Amino acid sequence: MKGTTNNPNGRPPGKANKVTTEIRERFNLLLDNNFNKLQSDIDLLEPKDRIKTILELAKFVIPTLRSTELTTDNDNNFKPIIINLGTGINPEKND
Repeated sequence: MKGTTNNPNGRPPGKANKVTTEIRERFNLLLDNNFNKLQSDIDLLEPKDRIKTILELAKFVIPTLRSTELTTDNDNNFKPIIINLGTGINPEKND
């Protein structure tokens, strides 16, 4: 019967797909076996192209950060913190 499985609950959350896992393992092996060649190819690039390539490759290793925005309402009675930096120094005084 189509769609029948030995696990009626399906794949547990967070468990990788078998095909995806195999592809990742093979790709890692490909990179491991060709790392020196890849490095020498990158070394032959112009500096701007080398940086671009490294940044493109970094996307697969370093998580991409999302920008955030902080907004405040003027009604929240925000009061700045004033730090006394010593005698004779007053940030509110204009000399």
